[in-house]
Amino acid sequence: MRTPSRLLAAAASIAVALSLAACGGSSEEEPAATSSGPATAQFPVTITHAFGTTTIDKKPERVASVAWANHEVALALGVVPVGFAKAAWGDDDGDGVLPWVETKLTELGASTPVLFDEADSIDFEAVADTNPDVILAAYSGLTKEDYDKLTQIAPTVAYPKLAWGTTLADMIKLNSQALGLATQGDALIASLKKQTADAYAKYPKLAGKKVMFSYLDPKDFSQVGFYTLHDPRAGFLADTGFGTPAAIAKKSAESSTFWETISAEQADQFADVDIIITYDDAKGSILAAAQKDALMSKIPAIARGSVAGMQDSTPLAASANPSPLSIGWGIDQYFAALSAAADKI
Repeated sequence: MRTPSRLLAAAASIAVALSLAACGGSSEEEPAATSSGPATAQFPVTITHAFGTTTIDKKPERVASVAWANHEVALALGVVPVGFAKAAWGDDDGDGVLPWVETKLTELGASTPVLFDEADSIDFEAVADTNPDVILAAYSGLTKEDYDKLTQIAPTVAYPKLAWGTTLADMIKLNSQALGLATQGDALIASLKKQTADAYAKYPKLAGKKVMFSYLDPKDFSQVGFYTLHDPRAGFLADTGFGTPAAIAKKSAESSTFWETISAEQADQFADVDIIITYDDAKGSILAAAQKDALMSKIPAIARGSVAGMQDSTPLAASANPSPLSIGWGIDQYFAALSAAADKI
């Protein structure tokens, strides 16, 4: 996700952003979900979310998902959805499926399911045509109207509190409970935490570094935009062990959204930022432009080039919004890019 529009594309599809919340930045928080039985495949299961509760009476056989990465929970647990959102950002070969999803489908011996085109909005008709038993949307930006339309198709699992503000752990917990695979979901969370910790340990220069995940808009350097701790990008980094700059911690505490801005005239608020993560082109043109800007160049991390520029609309850029399958695919590359930025401190 990049600018609020790109944010969504990268966060949700990114959806860059695409993101949000009171359940915000820590994957250690427990999601708002309850089950009528033990954490097994027993049903019915009732899940509490931002729009109320959803009860799933029996184990779903036809699973659909909307928005960003919810289908990866099902796939990681061995369940092939009947349909999920087409990848419009980060796709390397134009087939609408991110590379780590392609790999998992191959592992499971499955062909590509129906892809829902969400370029403008959810394609409710296409979702309905897959005749799902459940719709996974624990990480999404559903409106109440969206949710109501989806529930007319099948029981729908929405986000816990904030649009685009679901942590990776909560996304897995809620979606896996809906599938009757809560125990397996907990095991997946533990596995991903270990993979992340192991990768982080390979780059000792990153320990405790304060990071800001931003989008530097060369058309408007008057504002510095960044993801708050409510967004899974920034929340994931904080959970991993990275530090949070004071301005971002303050804004996150005051805000209930995934994205905030501060006037570039207040660039001194970013003096403690060690590393900036952003989206750029292969030549680093946006960083170069920021270094020439009178206000942006006052941010020390920009002035010295301590910026990890994820090449826009590539799989690596998409993987910076962590998901159940992308971590295994790209976490080492991601941390290597951050370590290279740390070399300039």
